[in-house]
Formats: sequence, C-alpha cells, structure tokens
Amino acid sequence: MTTTQDLDLQHLSEEGIYVALTSDHLNAQSIIDRVRSPSAGAIVLFAGTTRDTFDNFTVSHLSYQAYVPLALRTMLSIAQSIKTKHGLKGIAMIHRLGTVPIGEESILIAVSSPHRQAAWRAGEEALEECKEKVEVWKREEFVGGEGVWRANRDGKKGERVDEEK
Repeated sequence: MTTTQDLDLQHLSEEGIYVALTSDHLNAQSIIDRVRSPSAGAIVLFAGTTRDTFDNFTVSHLSYQAYVPLALRTMLSIAQSIKTKHGLKGIAMIHRLGTVPIGEESILIAVSSPHRQAAWRAGEEALEECKEKVEVWKREEFVGGEGVWRANRDGKKGERVDEEK
C-alpha cells in the first residue's frame, strides 16, 4: 500500500484500488484511467455534483470537511470489500473537501470489471457505502447566508447550526 500526502491531495492505494481526498477540482478522466484494464469490458463512473436547490431553498454552494486519516482508511476498506465482492479489476474513489460550487463534482467513483452488470452494482454500492460510512461532513449553504450541516446522505435534512458571533 502506498500513501501520499501533500497540501491538496491525500491518498491511499494498492493493487487495483485508489482512494483520495483533495481540495482541488476533480478530474473524471484521471479517475477512469486509474481503473482502466485490458481485461475489463466495462468502466462505470459516478460523478456527484452540487445542485442548486434543496427542499425549496436555493443553494449557493456546499462545504465539506473530513477527519482525513480515518476517512481515507474507511474509503480503502470499502474499496477492498467491493473489489473482492464484485470481482472488479479496479476501483477508484475521490472526494473533494472545502467549498464545492454549484455544478461541480464533490465525489467521483470509477469501477472496472469484466462485465457491465458487476460494474453497475459495484459503483452504486460504493457510493452508498461512502455516503453511509466515510467520515466526511457536508454543510449546505443557502443564498441569504443560512446553512445547515447535513449527514452526507440523500434525504437527511440536517439541522441549522447558528454560528457564534
């Protein structure tokens, strides 16, 4: 296993697995290239983007924070399990931290497998596992200055947190 750490990117990797956290823009092609294999007949990419509304509020942007060492280890564990379970050739997951504007990606997940059905299932499972388990927290900022911390899961509304003045 290799570990890299610099100001904008921290990652863990091993044979056929790459997980990372970064404050930089995400690059879909670079994640696809990490899972490319001559024995893979399918590559599936999921790109989670910031949408402009939530629950009738206009969203200005999202902000993500993480406990980086633990989040990376959790992402690696998820990737190892899913790679084995679905017989993948490769799996790569990268999550963006900090401010993510409307229309930009906050997470990319790519998987490759010999056949498409396994790739589809593995990609979906990887996303759901990440949202459920990885130590990343999201603050949804609304136009007008209000915001809420939310669980990093679909449908979990969160609670308003008043900033101390």
